[in-house]
Amino acid sequence: MNDHKKNIKSFTRRDFLKGMGGGAIGTSIATRLLPGSTGGVMAVQEDIPFYSKKRISLEINGKMMSLVVEPRETLLDILRERLNLTGPKKICNRGECGGCTVLMDEKPIYACMFLAIKADGKKITTVEGLSKNEKLHPIQEAFIKEDGYQCGFCTPGFIMTTVAFLDKNNNPDLDEIKNALSGNLCRCGNYVKIFSTIREAAETMRRA
Repeated sequence: MNDHKKNIKSFTRRDFLKGMGGGAIGTSIATRLLPGSTGGVMAVQEDIPFYSKKRISLEINGKMMSLVVEPRETLLDILRERLNLTGPKKICNRGECGGCTVLMDEKPIYACMFLAIKADGKKITTVEGLSKNEKLHPIQEAFIKEDGYQCGFCTPGFIMTTVAFLDKNNNPDLDEIKNALSGNLCRCGNYVKIFSTIREAAETMRRA
């Protein structure tokens, strides 16, 4: 019994961390050796270690981009820090507020939760890419007309979610609007004007 307790006490934090490191390496090797695996490591198609950088190509606001990214970098990281597209906001950085919303292949996603390496070959639209020929998108104009912003920090996320929503339903009722925007948070609590903005934008788009 005493020997058993002695063995437990002799197992240090360093031993634990060393064991975890060995396990991670073993898992990565084993996963790459199993062609039928669907694990995250196998998503790297070039048979390179999971910690290596990779060159990706993607379309951002109508322009083709090619850059080398690290597996740990999120789409939001490269948009803001590498491409200077600061419309998507880093607010909660954990997929809860919607401030970083962009469109990927016309569908809204949280850029803070999407790894850049997985965006290879995708079409990305940020709030900077909505205006055409120096004319604002109708939804952008509606946010200005109806005061659909207060501090404005969350506004780009609301706009991008609304773009995807009204492209599918340009005549929504209030409940549909609330449901569509449920993934976006306004810390100023300006929801009444935001909902009014969406109705105004929908009406404008129906007339167009």
